[in-house]
Amino acid sequence: MVELLGAAEIRAMASDFGVVPTKKLGQNFVIDPNTIRRIVTAAKLTGKETVVEIGPGLGSLTLGLFEVVDTVIAVEVDNKMAQAIEATVKRKAEGKNFYLVQADALKVTDLPALPDALVANLPYNISVPVLLHFLEMFPSIQSGLVMVQAEVAHRLAATSGSKVYGSPSVKLAWYAEANLAGNIGRNVFWPAPNVDSALVYFQKRTQPLGDEGLREKTFKIIDEAFGQRRKTLRQALAGFAGSPAAAEELLTKAGIAVTARGEELSVYDFMKIAQASQQ
Repeated sequence: MVELLGAAEIRAMASDFGVVPTKKLGQNFVIDPNTIRRIVTAAKLTGKETVVEIGPGLGSLTLGLFEVVDTVIAVEVDNKMAQAIEATVKRKAEGKNFYLVQADALKVTDLPALPDALVANLPYNISVPVLLHFLEMFPSIQSGLVMVQAEVAHRLAATSGSKVYGSPSVKLAWYAEANLAGNIGRNVFWPAPNVDSALVYFQKRTQPLGDEGLREKTFKIIDEAFGQRRKTLRQALAGFAGSPAAAEELLTKAGIAVTARGEELSVYDFMKIAQASQQ
């Protein structure tokens, strides 16, 4: 039987381990058990997954995951947090399979088990790079749910033509189909953040769009296109292609209008440009 953490217990644990949540590390702990269960439910876990969690903090979400699954890999960079979560799991989730990786999530290239799902309350300041890094490094991940700043969540789930559609939207779309999975109020956090939060659920594509070489080239083109999003692709891709004329030739070969802008293109369109550049 797993017992979730309550607000008073979380504050007491933080005091015991000398943990002071910092904005620098984007540490805001969810102190409401009902919200934890809502997040886990939104992750659509079957119960058979090995889940990787990034930035578990004191273990609130970890325990929520253990109500559904038997194996969780937690990646935590903070030494005090690492000690705290080990103590939490030992005390509250006896008999579960728990692996702690104490490392910077952006530098993790190996895990003690292959994860099937990623579920995390991601630190706001590195949420997109961390998510993309794990999808690149661990192809075994088939689905996931992340809680991020609401503005970032809308970007991640956006489709072409949307005002908030950008580089994160297209890069996540390379790996998976994503959609918004609900909003999270500020009052369930300690300390309360000064921004709203939201959930993004993603499901991995059944077939990869391309190999690693094509992905790298596509991502480079995405960066160029959105680095100068007010410009037409003929101008924005001039550096990538060598000149505006070469960019025009590349776009024509890919079947993309030279007057188009990055925010009008789907991940498939960007992939066509990358494929044309390889021909």
